[in-house]
Amino acid sequence: MRTQIIRVTAPLRHRALTQPVLSARLYSTSSRASPRFTPGNKALRAAPSIPFLGALFSSKAPTEEMSYPDQRSDDQWRAVLSPEQFRVLREKGTERPGTGEYDSHYPTKGVYTCAGCDAPLYTADHKFKSGCGWPAYFDSIPGAVTRHTDSTFGMKRTEIVCSNCGGHLGHVFAGEGFPTPTDERHCVNSVSLRFTEDADAAAKKPAEKSKA
Repeated sequence: MRTQIIRVTAPLRHRALTQPVLSARLYSTSSRASPRFTPGNKALRAAPSIPFLGALFSSKAPTEEMSYPDQRSDDQWRAVLSPEQFRVLREKGTERPGTGEYDSHYPTKGVYTCAGCDAPLYTADHKFKSGCGWPAYFDSIPGAVTRHTDSTFGMKRTEIVCSNCGGHLGHVFAGEGFPTPTDERHCVNSVSLRFTEDADAAAKKPAEKSKA
């Protein structure tokens, strides 16, 4: 009888010991990941800096319902944009921080235009050094940028797009304490932009394209 009792109770004791260990491991994994999704986490505000999060924190719904002067189809955009430009401008992706052409670009004059439709968006005077890893501007050319509330994944951010073609530029953040006239930071993907020192020529390009 003593041998039978040992055989019956041993598996039960084994289960009792192993189940809490498994639960603890699952809980531990979850608790390590959850802080990344805290809306107040400053690192999360720049979440697109992590490549795989660029798609996770996309914001497609608001702008797809809008109407813009430049109404090219996806096939037409693919014909004129590089794969990376299409991913960011038309699919609302995000480039890696510190890799963009205009991140450390600080000209004394000139205009930043939309890489898709060439519409003027920002002047050289709007740009400032924020250290965020993407080009930062405290304001835009009046009417050039359209804002949308982006409430995806329980976060509330403000997406910015080109007012002429709806191309995704990035997001705008306010109240961060930068010593600029607006205390706003337009966090823009370099791949969404082009730069020219000739402001007059930049202003003519969208009009020429619309006639064509």
